[in-house]
Amino acid sequence: MSRRPFVVHVAKLRRVPGTRWHEVRRGKIEGLACSGSAVPEGSEVEADVTLESVAGAVSVVGSVSTCWTGECRRCLGPASGTVRVQVLEHYTEDGDGSDTYPLVGDDVDLEPMVYDAVVLELPQAPLCSEDCKGLCPVCGADHNHENCSCDRAVEDTRWAVLRMLRVADADTDVGTEADTDTEADVGTEADTDTDADTGTDGDTDTDADTDTDADTDEVTSDG
Repeated sequence: MSRRPFVVHVAKLRRVPGTRWHEVRRGKIEGLACSGSAVPEGSEVEADVTLESVAGAVSVVGSVSTCWTGECRRCLGPASGTVRVQVLEHYTEDGDGSDTYPLVGDDVDLEPMVYDAVVLELPQAPLCSEDCKGLCPVCGADHNHENCSCDRAVEDTRWAVLRMLRVADADTDVGTEADTDTEADVGTEADTDTDADTGTDGDTDTDADTDTDADTDEVTSDG
């Protein structure tokens, strides 16, 4: 097999716009990986595509497929699967790999397209199976293979800070209500004292008036 299995010579294809041909290319591509999974070293990737000559470019339509392996996000065991992604790309002489891929002379190099398609499709958080039961959060037992008697009602410490803030807010609200009640009580006592003082002053004035009347009566009698 060619050392560059994904390079397709398209000189004959480009002579007549609208010409198509089918290509199936397989080969190894290094570095096909993401944070959660990767294509195993030595595994081949397949590009099953149709190339078509268009004005000033070559379009590529088809699919890219390969296998992948990773670590199950629930049970931490091995996970594996197959990536199959549809592609529709264009190769132009001024292609930079962003909007279109570069058409170098009469060669279409499918490898950059295949690489991008696979990496974007690899699972970031794979599962060994959709019904994976995961690990016990207490003892670490794999519930896919064994059961345990652990109490799973374990507090999620990620919310601890939020709960502390809520408790602090609740304490602040209670303290505010207590201060309000105290101020209300003080105000009530002040009003009561004021009323009492007013009553006392009233009594004093009355006593004074009574004494004055008594003195007047004595003067009249003496006269």
